[in-house]
Formats: sequence, C-alpha cells, structure tokens
Amino acid sequence: MTHSKEIQAALNYIEMNLCEELSLDEIANAVGYSKFYFHRTFQSEIGISVYDYIRKRRLAKAASLLLSTNVPIIDIALTFCFESQEAFTRAFKSVYQMPPGRYRAAIKNLICGGFPMDNSAKIKEWLFTGTAPEKFEADIDNKIYNTGTKSATLKSIADSLEADEYATIMQQFSARNFLGKRARFSGFVKTLEVDGRCGLWMRIDNALGVTLKLDNMQNRAITGTTEWNHYSCVLDVPETSGVISIGVLLNGTGQVWLDNANFQEVDCSVPTTDFTPDDVFPDFPKNLTFEE
Repeated sequence: MTHSKEIQAALNYIEMNLCEELSLDEIANAVGYSKFYFHRTFQSEIGISVYDYIRKRRLAKAASLLLSTNVPIIDIALTFCFESQEAFTRAFKSVYQMPPGRYRAAIKNLICGGFPMDNSAKIKEWLFTGTAPEKFEADIDNKIYNTGTKSATLKSIADSLEADEYATIMQQFSARNFLGKRARFSGFVKTLEVDGRCGLWMRIDNALGVTLKLDNMQNRAITGTTEWNHYSCVLDVPETSGVISIGVLLNGTGQVWLDNANFQEVDCSVPTTDFTPDDVFPDFPKNLTFEE
C-alpha cells in the first residue's frame, strides 16, 4: 500500500516551513498520521528519514543562497535553523565536501558567470560537485575510454532535472606557475543522450575569489550522443590570478565521459575561448511588441 498523496502533502508542508523549527509530531499531524506510523511510511517511500530529508533540503536551499546572494554565511545558517555557523559548516561539508565559503568562491560563477558534492575517493584528485549532487553520479569507467584503460564518467541518475541542476568533476590549483601566460585545458569527451548541455570548463579567480576569466563552452555546448572528440578551453592568466579551476560539467540528463585531459601553457598563436556576452546574446532586444 502506498501513501503518495499523504507523503506529497508532507513534502509540501516541509518545503513551506524549511526556515521554521519542524518536529515529527507537527508534520505527522499536518497529514493526519500518528508520529510513528508517519515516520515508518515516509522512510519506506522516500528512502531516508524525515530528519535526513529536512536536513538535505535545508542544505540545498542554503547552497542556492550561497551561490545567488552575498548573504553572510552565519545569516544563512540561522535562516535554516542551524544552531551556529560551525554546525552549519559541518553539515554542509558532509554533503558538498567543501566548507560554505569555499563552495561559494569555487562554484558561484561556473555557469555563464552565474551559479551546486564530492566523491573524490572514486576519482583520485578530482572533486565531484554540483547544484544537486544526489541526482548525479561520478565514477571511473574501465569499459569505455579513449585510450589507455580507464576514463572518468559523469551521469544523471534522476528521471528529470530542473534547469539549474548540474554536476561537475573538477580540480583547483594555484595559478602561480601560469601568471601572465596563456593556458589550455583540453581533453577527449564522449556523450550519451545528453538532454541539456555539457562540456569542459575553465575559470580563473584572484586570491579573493573574484572571477577574472571564464570559459564553460557556453557558446559551443555538447548535446545529444557524440563519439570521442577533442575539446579545449584557452584563457590568458592575468598577473593577479590566484586559483585555476578546471572540469567537465553536465547540465541535464544523460552521461558524459572525459579521458586524456591535459593542462599546458600555449603560445599566442592559439586563440582564447573566453566567454563573452557577444557570443551568446543578441545586439538588441527582440519582439518587444509580442507580435512575433
């Protein structure tokens, strides 16, 4: 016997009260169940306990605020009912594998200068992160690869995704060896039924976390099913740079593989691939009379 109607009502109630103290008694009462029966039913149908679900939803909302606002971390922590910034940081790291401050600096400008974590044990030296990490999976594939014996793969494991939900396999490293130089991040990419967009990305930040340069293949995204092809991101590294971030992202459903990635200095004969508004946006607004 399923109770999808009652559980959906409970999920809606939780969603409307994420910024309020929530008790099991209160939620169960809202859907007309006893506390113990509701707890068992919720865990059976959702797969996790009520408290774990509330915690994950609060952290997801907090992650969204970290990326879309400049609200202080302590205020975000208190907004979502964490007793202190330290408690919030511990909980946040357990899901996103980064403290909130680093998450905000590392991910905020990933998509088109705009918007999330980790299973680094599966892919050594690489972080797995995104706006909805529970809806994606990252792993090493020893059956599909470009050359050698393995590749990295990233795939969606949810039936559907919101427009802003994505995941990435990424690394960060110091920019000091590339200051004043032109650098290229490249690799072989293969895709399967990507409904959305994916591609390599490269971002350069200064020591304060301000993005100086960005290319996420926004204007040449990979979609659908493709065989192995070589792609690259090329950026000039300003003298004020502090951190370089590189990775492959999947924004939407499907699967992407990355193999034989490379990062190197290149000369000025190699053109840069910086994201610029002119590449994506028209010169003037269109259909202002709504008659088209």
